[in-house]
Amino acid sequence: MADLLVLWDVDYTLVNADGLGTRLYRAVFREMFGRELTVVAPKAGRTDRAIVGDTLALAGVPAADIGAFLAALARAAADGAVPGPVRVLAGASDAIAALAAAGIRQSVLTGNIRPLAALKLRRAGLVRGLDLDAGAYGDVHEVRAELVAVARQAALRAYGTDFPGPSTVLVGDTPLDVEAALVAGARVVAVATGSYPAAELTAAGADVVLPDLTDTAGVIAAITGAGRAGSAGRAG
Repeated sequence: MADLLVLWDVDYTLVNADGLGTRLYRAVFREMFGRELTVVAPKAGRTDRAIVGDTLALAGVPAADIGAFLAALARAAADGAVPGPVRVLAGASDAIAALAAAGIRQSVLTGNIRPLAALKLRRAGLVRGLDLDAGAYGDVHEVRAELVAVARQAALRAYGTDFPGPSTVLVGDTPLDVEAALVAGARVVAVATGSYPAAELTAAGADVVLPDLTDTAGVIAAITGAGRAGSAGRAG
């Protein structure tokens, strides 16, 4: 089991941040442009680079400002000045701890930029057991699937080990998490803890779909491929 790399999505898989990211977007936009941000582009499963690009376009801001906005967002997240609790989702802490006890490498593959992901995980008390240096973050590319190769390279640098094909396992709550894994040849465990029902995650092609992370033994079995109880297999 120790030859696996588990890459967790953050929002609505591990935590509910109660709009923290959106509040940061609005604070940064106000600081940069001196007016209120009225519309934030759809976020579920997407990367911050993609969301920022669409959000600025909706606000009539040139695309050249995407990099500056992401840099300002990173500074604001690192400062941690924007208030708001982050709630850990049921079972997430136990699942991470159980995988760590089994010697399995864990990081994140998230649409959040790294400082924002770290802020959410820190406020939720989930930093332990996750090696954030071995993950991939939402400033790298607009397409989430592109982050899998980035995470594998980061893990190779961190551990001196390759995690090809199904030895990389993504855990997430959206069809875009599923798509990212399928494109990269990774395995994917989907959890119906966000806005997408189990049937939609199954139809997207997830190897296993779980209702949540509360059954620790079931989560570990799904991630390691040791069992399929309570799961829905990939079509075809």
